[in-house]
Amino acid sequence: MERRFRQVDVFGQDRCTGNPVAVVLDVDGLDDEAMRRFSVWSNLSECTFVLPPTVPGADYRVRIFSLNTELPFAGHPTLGTARAWLDAGGVPATAGVVVQECGAGLVPVRIDNGRLAFAAPPRVRSGPVDPATVAALTEILGIGRQQVVDAEWLDNGPGWIGLLLDHAKTVLDLRPNASAHPGRWDIGVIGAHDPGADAAFELRAFFTDGEGPLREDPVTGSLNAAAAEWLIATGRASAPYVASQGTAIGRKGRISISNEDEQLWIGGRAEVIVSGSITL
Repeated sequence: MERRFRQVDVFGQDRCTGNPVAVVLDVDGLDDEAMRRFSVWSNLSECTFVLPPTVPGADYRVRIFSLNTELPFAGHPTLGTARAWLDAGGVPATAGVVVQECGAGLVPVRIDNGRLAFAAPPRVRSGPVDPATVAALTEILGIGRQQVVDAEWLDNGPGWIGLLLDHAKTVLDLRPNASAHPGRWDIGVIGAHDPGADAAFELRAFFTDGEGPLREDPVTGSLNAAAAEWLIATGRASAPYVASQGTAIGRKGRISISNEDEQLWIGGRAEVIVSGSITL
C-alpha cells in the first residue's frame, strides 16, 4: 500500500547538518512487525509512524521506533513528525501549536517563525547514579573518575543516564567502547564550553539497541530536554541558552533551550529533505 513519507532534518544549524528522522504518514492497518521491520531497514536513529489521535486535544498520534525498540517519547522525532505532518497538510486545532499524542502523553509543539519547539516532558526517573554504574560508564567512555563532575538519571522516555564532565573538550575527545560491558546503554555526556563560545554546552549521546554495538545519536532532543532540567535546577545553567551536539561526527546540531512560565521548551530547525511515498 502506498503511504505518504517524509524524511526530515532536525536541529541542524544549516540544511542537512542535524539528525534525520523517517516519518511514515497514514499508517492505519500497519502492524507492529511491519513498523519495526521498516525502522530497522531505514537505519536511522528513529523512525516514526503517524496515526489518528485517540484522546481529545491531540492532533495526531505517533509511534516512535529506535531501530527495533519502541520508545514512549523522543525529541528529534517529535519535531520531525510535527514538521512532516504540517508539510503533508495537517492543520492544528489550536493555531500555532501542534499537539502530539505519544507513549508519554500529550506533547505540545510550538510553531515559531518556521522553527519548532516541544515542551520538555517530566522525567520518569531522576536522582543520582549509583557508584558501580558510574564506574562502568567511565570505563566505557575511557575517562578517569576525576573527570566526572556529577551523574544523574535523565530518563524522560529513552532512559538516558547523564554524566557531566569537566569540559566540552573532554566530551569531544571521547572514544567509547562498551565491549567490556555488553547490554543496553543510553549514555548522555555533557560538558560546558568556555564563555563566549557559540554554544553553552556540548553533548554527545551513545546508545545500544538490545545487544547491538554502541552507536552515537547525532542530535538528541530528549537528552537535551532532561539535561536542561538538571543543569538549570542545579544552577549550572540558566535559560535561554544554546547547546551543540554532533560536532564529533561531522554534524552541526544546535538546540535552543528556553524557559517560559516554568515550562522548558526545546527548539530548533526542522526541514523536510525528502518528500514522497513508500510502499508498506
